[in-house]
Amino acid sequence: MRTTHVLALAFFALSSLANGQEGAVLPLMPLPAKAQAGTGQFAVNPAFKIVLHECDDARIKRASERFLKNLSRQTGIPLNGDSDAVANFVIECRGQGASVQKLGEDESYRLEVTSTKVHLDAPNPLGVLHGLQTFLQLVRIGPEGFAAAAVVIDDTPRFPWRGLLIDVSRHFMPVDVIKRNLDGMEAVKLNVLHWHLADDQGFRVESKKFPKFQQMSSSGLYYTQEEIKDVIEYARDRGIRVVPEFDMPGHTTSWFAAYPELASAPGPYEISRHYGVHDAAMDPTRDHTYHVLDDLIGEMSHLFPDEYFHIGGDEVNGKQWKANKKIQSFMRKHALKTNHDLQAYFNKRLEQIVKKHGKIMEGWDEILHADLPKDVLVQSWRGQQSLADASRLGYRGLLSHGYYLDLMQPAAQHYAVDPMANAAANLSPEEKQRILGGEACMWAEFITPDNIDDRIWPRAAAVAERLWSAQEVRDVDSMYARLQTVSEDLDFLGLTHHAGHRLGLERLRGGADIQTLRVLADVLEPLKGYARPQAMHYETSTPLNRLVDVVHPESDAARDFAGVVQRFLNKTSTPEEVEAMRKRLTVWRDNDQQLGPSLQNNALLQEAIPLSQNLTTIAAAGLQALDYLNSGGHGPAAWRQQQLDALKQAQKPQAELLNMIAPSVQKLVEATIPD
Repeated sequence: MRTTHVLALAFFALSSLANGQEGAVLPLMPLPAKAQAGTGQFAVNPAFKIVLHECDDARIKRASERFLKNLSRQTGIPLNGDSDAVANFVIECRGQGASVQKLGEDESYRLEVTSTKVHLDAPNPLGVLHGLQTFLQLVRIGPEGFAAAAVVIDDTPRFPWRGLLIDVSRHFMPVDVIKRNLDGMEAVKLNVLHWHLADDQGFRVESKKFPKFQQMSSSGLYYTQEEIKDVIEYARDRGIRVVPEFDMPGHTTSWFAAYPELASAPGPYEISRHYGVHDAAMDPTRDHTYHVLDDLIGEMSHLFPDEYFHIGGDEVNGKQWKANKKIQSFMRKHALKTNHDLQAYFNKRLEQIVKKHGKIMEGWDEILHADLPKDVLVQSWRGQQSLADASRLGYRGLLSHGYYLDLMQPAAQHYAVDPMANAAANLSPEEKQRILGGEACMWAEFITPDNIDDRIWPRAAAVAERLWSAQEVRDVDSMYARLQTVSEDLDFLGLTHHAGHRLGLERLRGGADIQTLRVLADVLEPLKGYARPQAMHYETSTPLNRLVDVVHPESDAARDFAGVVQRFLNKTSTPEEVEAMRKRLTVWRDNDQQLGPSLQNNALLQEAIPLSQNLTTIAAAGLQALDYLNSGGHGPAAWRQQQLDALKQAQKPQAELLNMIAPSVQKLVEATIPD
């Protein structure tokens, strides 16, 4: 229903959207900078034909071919571009892109859709790529078939750096997984893949100069250099830069499994199988450390063409440094009073190596130190204050705090975080210019190739809009409606956030019908923040095949139910909504009768027995509360207290999962309290 409502607005009530003005609704995500409705709609049919004008960049030809395939898949209409029809989709590009895509290239475009023709114009191939994705989102089924609403869009991003970090160290992700997520990134105009390639749990890149990395530090799971080149080219075709991260001097346990002489304490070392902050750290006082890093960074800089090189720099606890007498003597000799000073010494020497190989150093906000050159890029994960501090000191920065997708927070929470808000709101105009954008992050402690798409999508699209669209664009209801549409579109690109969820449920049910398990799963969410690793001990070999690994990060059913409950309590709901709410509560109440017996003999689902039983308790309380409220009476005090106690118990985590309808039912029960 939400999708239908949005599409109707898009086709029949599109209003001007200038400078991020709220109120206008397009079936687009991210929303463009400016849009003006036209008259009628452009039909998509077998006569659809593209012509390229002044488009010398080969990426545009490949993009147009890929666009036709995606549009054909989306509509089911054969579109091969070889028809004899007069071209009705004109692409014009007034310049070539840089040979290696660079930060700050012009990404703007103008898309004009009339009832007879489409014209896409951009000064750079990047704008063409973005405009094609916008048109794909405009195409919807209507009374006369597939069509795009007539509109004129002038669009440009708010921030030049809009990234997604994918950690492949803790759990390795094959090339096909990376590629399909690059397809998703292109769809929502994200333009940087931050590839976290080395950490305590694995070093994932083939090195010709240091072959022990792939032999002893990868568990046999790594990318060959040819695979790396293939992914970089694949990303470039989609307007996406690839920035590698090799975390150092901490998070380097896997490095020392191959080259223990780099460490600050004697070995032996082996690849870490557990998570968290490790003591292992490079020895920043030995010249040999820098000789190795010079050779390695030189090799990796040649492999990764982007001008930025991420050196990590986070979570160095300094325990090995404090325990090493030689390092302590070095610190005294060089007047380095703290571990932070020693790390700054390391970073300064590292920055010189990175610059020597033609790169700009990037690191997490722990690297921030006045001794570093001002061209170093600081990525804030600890809070917006460090982003503002870096800007005031003259450093450019990125925001990731608030965009950690692995923490299982709702899209609305990520959407509310803005790089220019809070601590950055009072920066001077010059200081604000140093904030380049941000990155969503998917750390891999609890992801596998099977569920990574579900953990990233569609919530990453909310971050993409925050980084592309105007700061004033923040209508949460509109965001969720469009997010639903984008989520469905991503299926046609091959993303597996829906298919993987279904397959995960089928695995849990052992081939039995999944409908009753789906009813339960749809009202559950995983634990939030860092609560899950505190609930039980996890290692890299721990199977991630439980219900908590399958349920979506955010329950659409619970969010929709919460909205209806609130409207009901505000006396703004319709009779149809109330009846639908009652029917939904009835389904939830009765679900355990069918699901419960099958959970008893299922080793993976036995832990879900209390969750299933609680769903019955919660829904029954909701139905009783509705009866009291609809009859104009109040619930008896004893009944009310009994239900509130049961709801409080039901909201406690079970099997690392949370029941997300319980808070809304609690509101219904509390509404029966006399004034």
